Amino acid sequence: MRLAELSERSGISTATVKYYLREGLLPPGRRVSATHAEYEETHLRRLGLIRALTQVGRLPVATAREVLACVDDTSLDQHSRIGAAVWALPHGDRPAPDDPEADGAERTAQALLKELDWEFSQSAGPASPAYRMLVGAIAALRRLGYPCGQENLLPYARAAAQVASRDLDLVAGIDDAEEQIEAAVACTVLYEPVLLSLRRLAEAEESNRRFSEEG
Repeated sequence: MRLAELSERSGISTATVKYYLREGLLPPGRRVSATHAEYEETHLRRLGLIRALTQVGRLPVATAREVLACVDDTSLDQHSRIGAAVWALPHGDRPAPDDPEADGAERTAQALLKELDWEFSQSAGPASPAYRMLVGAIAALRRLGYPCGQENLLPYARAAAQVASRDLDLVAGIDDAEEQIEAAVACTVLYEPVLLSLRRLAEAEESNRRFSEEG
């Protein structure tokens, strides 16, 4: 397809598509003349992923480029490609180096991962952005005096394991390796707002059940 059709089918303006091409987010099309190129379905799919990253995930273009570079790195095995791409996504705050709660938070995180038998996460440790985010979250809870021991976090972790299994079922159902990585990244970006909104809706329902005045 030509650029105009690619723009129409993707719902992204030609100017924006050209910008993605210049910035290296979208691979160039097959040159058919000095001024024209042809694009394929893979370009259309990549535009969908770019939109998920930049518009839904609100990633800066530079970060989106890093994520896409991981997606395209065929020197890695599939687990490593998916992991590298997801790790490149923005994560929450990590504890400050001088945070007095950081050591206790890390001990709790390690004990939790050991209880869950999450060996990969234990071995990755601080190299994992998600691990650092978990330690930062536990440190914040400790500072504010909220329950955050292993026994408090275990139900959340088990619920997260069920969500992860569902995510990977979806990814594994895709035959193409590159599409699997794109789906893993897109689902991480697109489903996290779903999870957040469903949790808040569920809390509203539970609060209404427990605390609303009868009659």
